[in-house]
Amino acid sequence: MITDSSGGLRRFLLPLMTLFVYAFLYIPIAILIVFSFNDAVFPVHWNSFTLKWYKQLLHSPEIIQAWINSLIIAASSVSLSILMGLGLIYMSLFVPVRAVVRMSYLILVAPEIVLAVGLLSVLSYLSVPLGFGSLIVGHTLISLGFVIPILFDRFSELNPNIIEASLDLGATRWQTFRRILLPQMTPTIFAAALLVFTLSFDDFLISFFCTGGSVQTISLYIFAMIRSGVSPVLNALSTVIIVASSLLVFAFCLVRVKSRVF
Repeated sequence: MITDSSGGLRRFLLPLMTLFVYAFLYIPIAILIVFSFNDAVFPVHWNSFTLKWYKQLLHSPEIIQAWINSLIIAASSVSLSILMGLGLIYMSLFVPVRAVVRMSYLILVAPEIVLAVGLLSVLSYLSVPLGFGSLIVGHTLISLGFVIPILFDRFSELNPNIIEASLDLGATRWQTFRRILLPQMTPTIFAAALLVFTLSFDDFLISFFCTGGSVQTISLYIFAMIRSGVSPVLNALSTVIIVASSLLVFAFCLVRVKSRVF
């Protein structure tokens, strides 16, 4: 009887705690989205529905430039990290690279603030000017911690007999990589690109430490705005970022599911 009572209590508390956690995470986001349509300068009380804050986003050169900077940095870090990840897989056809793959997990384990400070120290020691170049390097470093494990996870699932058969039939390693491995890994490559693009676009710490004040990304622009108080324009900008990031994450999950199936 005691066992049944305690089991029923656990079945009741677990959904309740889960609901509380999700409410704690998503209710502030829902409030932000709702007040981005509020026709009031101070988003405290609801006044009326409006889209003027979203229109201001299109007429702000600072916001547009910050978007462009973030897109350039994210696209560059995605391209470099994917190319380096694929290059590592190509090298695995010649020599074992498991040690390098294990080292990539350190990027995920180490706190991002530590990586940001360490990268800034290295750039300062080498007298590298801070700007677009340093931001791309920093974002690529973070992206590699996700790209390499994702790509090698898919690579390890492939049948090694296919690679051996290709080599035995006279194909070079490059032909095997280009005609056998790449077609089977294309969905995973696309999924990894979507994921790291989202992470790079939203990143703040690496951008804050490695920009040097010469380049402003969208996350740095939001940080500068929020220091002067919450603005309806900031709510609208955050809503756009949430929607865009959610779509990218949804596309990443969809591609990953399809790559698992096929």
